[in-house]
Amino acid sequence: MVAVGKDGGMRGRQVSLIGVVWIVVGMIVAANHNFLDHLDTVSRVLSAVLAVAVWPLVLLHVHFGI
Repeated sequence: MVAVGKDGGMRGRQVSLIGVVWIVVGMIVAANHNFLDHLDTVSRVLSAVLAVAVWPLVLLHVHFGI
C-alpha cells in the first residue's frame, strides 16, 4: 500500500529509494570490510547479510560473526 502525503502526492517511491540507497551503501561498506569474500558457508552468508543491513555499525568497526 502506498501512503499519500498531505499534499496528495505519493510517498511510496521515496521510501523505496531510501531502501535501495541503504542496500547499495551497505553492499559497498560490506565489500570494503571483506564481509563479501568467501561466502562458502551459511554463517558467512548470514554475516554478510547482517553487515549490509547494519552497515553504520560496520563503519564504527563493530565486527560480528554468526
